[in-house]
Amino acid sequence: MLLVQFLTEAQERRIGILHESTIRTIDGYATTVELARAAIAQGKSLAQLAESAAGSEQASYEDIATAGRILPPIDHPDAAHCYVTGTGLTHLGSADARDAMHKKIGGDIATLSDSMKMFRMGVEGGKPESGTPGVQPEWFYKGDGSIVRATGQDLDMPGFSLDGGEEPEIAGLYLIGDDGQPYRLGYAIGNEFSDHVTERQNYLYLAHSKLRNCGLGPALLVGELPAHVAGVSRIVGADGSVRWEKAFVSGEQNMSHTLENLEYHHFKYGLFRRAGDVHIHFFGTATLSFADGVQVQAGETFEVASPTFGPALRNRLAVRDTPYVKVTTL
Repeated sequence: MLLVQFLTEAQERRIGILHESTIRTIDGYATTVELARAAIAQGKSLAQLAESAAGSEQASYEDIATAGRILPPIDHPDAAHCYVTGTGLTHLGSADARDAMHKKIGGDIATLSDSMKMFRMGVEGGKPESGTPGVQPEWFYKGDGSIVRATGQDLDMPGFSLDGGEEPEIAGLYLIGDDGQPYRLGYAIGNEFSDHVTERQNYLYLAHSKLRNCGLGPALLVGELPAHVAGVSRIVGADGSVRWEKAFVSGEQNMSHTLENLEYHHFKYGLFRRAGDVHIHFFGTATLSFADGVQVQAGETFEVASPTFGPALRNRLAVRDTPYVKVTTL
């Protein structure tokens, strides 16, 4: 099941079930979070409640998307109560990439870079038995709900950035119940979007490089993630031509960590189990246009697509002026 949040022509919020190009509106609930809270309270799965509450009203996905009325698949009425985080060095990539990576991480661990040590740790200990903690992944904070952009919206690159590059990823979408229990609503395709030039200067700049917008959606995949997910990442020029394109894979079959292990090492912190909060957690990637020497230009569009998640995620790159900020003494 795919769920979509959108606005009507009257700018009223709705949530619906997406089937091919048609959205069937869910009655009685206006947002993903409202639907999820009700499912928790009623002891039902999200899919069960969505199906039982779906009405007869239908809308065209393409018409809504063309009008710019598709919303992110999850949000919170107070953006400060939505955490956006992620993990890196989690994906094995294509068969060729895997072979090359295993050669890099083989031999004496003392000779490896910190990144390759982290990757090797994941390969060796990222898939423990269920219910057992494995090795910790790389983890980063990206921002709160204010940084999330829906399909069709621009991804803003601050004027001080050295680069704005895509990272095609899958994100887990979560709501913390009133009892502090994390509930996974499902997954969405995403563009984690980072400043790779800044990060390459020194890996300790990773934290700076991640504080950017991200693209999410358009649809929420309810239920479990397939073990193998295939997709395509593209850079589309302002004239509509494809400047760069590459396939990507995700899902546990293509990862060095289980999703359970990545989730455990995020939600083990009490800070991230505050009742009512929303979490968007990116699981990493092995495919970047930056790695192929591409520098995306303002006005070009990122496109991340996978049949598993329905319609493609499209966001144009924009550069925004960022004035110098000087603190005022009170």
